[in-house]
Amino acid sequence: DLQLEESGGGSVQAGGSLRLSCAASGYSYASYCMAWFRQAPGKEREPVARIGNRDGATDYGDSVRGRFTISQDNAKRTVYLQMNKLKPEDTAMYFCAQTSHFTSSCPRSSLYFDFWGQGTQVTVSS
Repeated sequence: DLQLEESGGGSVQAGGSLRLSCAASGYSYASYCMAWFRQAPGKEREPVARIGNRDGATDYGDSVRGRFTISQDNAKRTVYLQMNKLKPEDTAMYFCAQTSHFTSSCPRSSLYFDFWGQGTQVTVSS
């Protein structure tokens, strides 16, 4: 089986930065997408960013584009989310997820992702 573990969350003031990490262990798929999602209390889970392990193609949610950067180190089986210019509305539990169920581009919907980490909390104060 595959396990994912997030780290790097914490509390920061608006305008600050954080870097999240997601380390994979266990079974390794040859081709997959890694993604970050977030969920704030009372809100639906929101796609934040995703990256394909083969071509490194990335995509971002509209609310984070230009401020967040997703990257990967395939040798370490780790995906990162660099979050800059953080805003109070970025406050949420952040989850990483992996799927091998895709054809050309990484899917946006969480329904396609079958492996999830436990999440790491990010709190941005104004």
